[in-house]
Amino acid sequence: MIKAAGVAEVTDADFEAEVIGAELPVLVEFTADWCPPCRQMGPVLTALAAEEGERLKVVQLDVDTNPDTTNAYKVLSMPTFMLFKGGEPVRSMVGARPKRRLLEEIADAL
Repeated sequence: MIKAAGVAEVTDADFEAEVIGAELPVLVEFTADWCPPCRQMGPVLTALAAEEGERLKVVQLDVDTNPDTTNAYKVLSMPTFMLFKGGEPVRSMVGARPKRRLLEEIADAL
C-alpha cells in the first residue's frame, strides 16, 4: 500500500480499537495499491493529518489485505473516505478530491 506520510495504517485486527474506539473523529481512506486516484490522495491526507491532527485522526485501510472491514462497510470503489464519529460512520465520500473540498465535506462533523 502507498502510505501517506504521517497517516496511520489500520487493519481488520485493530480497526475497532483505532477507529471505533477513537476519542477524535476518524477519517478512514479505504485504499489499494492498484488505484491511481488513491495515490493522488497521499499528499492530501498527509497535509490533512498535519493540519487537523488536534481534532481529526486520519488513517488508511488497504482493502486488499483487510476484506472483513471493507465488506462490513460495503466499500466497493476506491478511494472511499468514511468519517467515523463516536464509533459510527457519519459520512461517506467516493473518489479523489482536493483537500479544500474534503475539509468542507467533513467540517460539520468535526
